[in-house]
Amino acid sequence: MNEYKNEDALVLFSGGQDSTTCLFWAKQNFRNVHTLCFSYGQRHSQEVKNAERIASMANVSFQVLDATIISHLAPNSLTDSSMMMDEEKPADSYPNTFVPGRNMLFLTFAATIAYAQNIRHLVTGVSEADYSGYPDCRDTFIKSANATLNLAMDRQFLIHTPLMWRNKKQVWQLADELGVFDLVRNETLTCYNGIIADGCGHCPACKLRNKGLQEYLAERK
Repeated sequence: MNEYKNEDALVLFSGGQDSTTCLFWAKQNFRNVHTLCFSYGQRHSQEVKNAERIASMANVSFQVLDATIISHLAPNSLTDSSMMMDEEKPADSYPNTFVPGRNMLFLTFAATIAYAQNIRHLVTGVSEADYSGYPDCRDTFIKSANATLNLAMDRQFLIHTPLMWRNKKQVWQLADELGVFDLVRNETLTCYNGIIADGCGHCPACKLRNKGLQEYLAERK
């Protein structure tokens, strides 16, 4: 990664465990790091304020983009608080926390902003190793999106996914290696119900995060 030390990067940033770990990974590997947060009608809308707070702590620029159009498209429990949130992945479909098209739209918006700022590196915290069943977290999707963005804008963007092959235990390990374990543990908001740190403990995001944390703490001793 030293080859990119003289270049800037734009991090798709929500202030959660994964994107915060990616933020500090990017700070270690790029010259200047910028963050882009999306407000899309999510029920845990306080994540935007928390993301701005963490960006300030990390001393990086912060921008919020209004993407509420997403909440008016396909039904999902992250943007419709009247829907009961799936706590487990259904056997024959995706959990209703899946927001169809979200990552595709986010990457398109991010690349457009990066284009205007002459930034070619995009960083996102998606993972195929340990996720809630979302198809837009897969490596094949990221590679496809990267190729499409390059063709659409005639730029050589590089989408970096430092967590792609890491399970949640390994994400905690990376945060520790980056020296931000306590910050990620105590300041990030991963919970779908909007509770900072350990969260509600019941939603899919909390279960995944806390399971990985306990596995890492057991190994860390």
